[in-house]
Amino acid sequence: MKPVRILVLILGTCFASVAWGQQTTCTAHTPWAEFHRYSMQRSNPCEKVLNVNSVAKLELKWSYAAIAEVCSSPAVVNGVVYVGSDDYNVYALNAGTGAKLWSFPTGYYIYSSPAVVNGVVYVGSFDHNLYALNASTGAKLWSYTTGGVVYSAPAVANGMVYVGSEDGKMYALNAKTGAELWSYTTGGSIDSSPAVVNGVAYVGSDDKNVYALNASTGAKLWSYSTGGEVYSSPAVANGVVYIGSKDNKVYALNAKTGAKLWKHATASWVYSSPAVANGAVYVGSYDGNVYALNAKTGSKLWSYATGNLVESSPAVADGVVYVGSHDHNVYALDAKTGAKLWSYATGSYVDGSPIVANGVVYFGSADGNAYAFGLK
Repeated sequence: MKPVRILVLILGTCFASVAWGQQTTCTAHTPWAEFHRYSMQRSNPCEKVLNVNSVAKLELKWSYAAIAEVCSSPAVVNGVVYVGSDDYNVYALNAGTGAKLWSFPTGYYIYSSPAVVNGVVYVGSFDHNLYALNASTGAKLWSYTTGGVVYSAPAVANGMVYVGSEDGKMYALNAKTGAELWSYTTGGSIDSSPAVVNGVAYVGSDDKNVYALNASTGAKLWSYSTGGEVYSSPAVANGVVYIGSKDNKVYALNAKTGAKLWKHATASWVYSSPAVANGAVYVGSYDGNVYALNAKTGSKLWSYATGNLVESSPAVADGVVYVGSHDHNVYALDAKTGAKLWSYATGSYVDGSPIVANGVVYFGSADGNAYAFGLK
């Protein structure tokens, strides 16, 4: 492994990966099927139960104890929570009770976040594989072996699965068979997770670049060079790509051309992946802060200081920002002001990122537990 990856493992960080989907029509039980499922911006416009007035009343509904850290960020579909763990397993848990429905063993850690589409769970593993599992039973449908660790979370669009690997390649696979359709080689590892929007796949690389690739062919449309490795995963909103870099900055790029629109400097690395909602960009930094930036200008609207680095990627729902920190806490912050509305202290750091669906907040912690919080 590269020295930086060894450093990350020593720090115990659980990089938050991102997958993308299409705009969701709100239903009685709207799913969060991929990491950035809602509006391709990690926000949930369907959430109407939890808000700035009710979130302070969140209580623990259940927790499920895995054998090791839960660094993967969960997905919830049809009353089932899907999440990976450092104990090498993918878990399917009853969303209401936390009871285990099934587990599937891979060959190593799972930091990748599942994407659940058309009854199939797609997830990467440190064993170099991307897996496709039956969402009801956990049975393996297929696996595809890359040349490196699959830290990246898959994105599923138009019958194709997109995922990055630490072999430096971005892959596009047939979602039904796992057959490789194309791959694109960058100059470094890809831990960033792709965003697939309007026929373009956007992703970051350790070679310090952000790439825009033709989603059908893999042809490069443009690249933008930052001053540091890009572990952050892109959010795309209103023709703009938002992404962080290890050069301590958050960038806004023109989605068609890659031209820089603005950049905002923090005091340390930005591994966190942005969320975009209501004209603001929300993102964490290794300087310990959660930032809210004006989406058009990059100017700071507010920042909230946690007690340690923030690698977790925020989720935004009905005026509330949810995010984890290395200070062991998960926070609910007022999206307009940054004021703390609620927090919960787990037994260890929280680098996996929360999801918010159907009045429940789901997340994992390095204390080995997956958690669900809701109202009475």
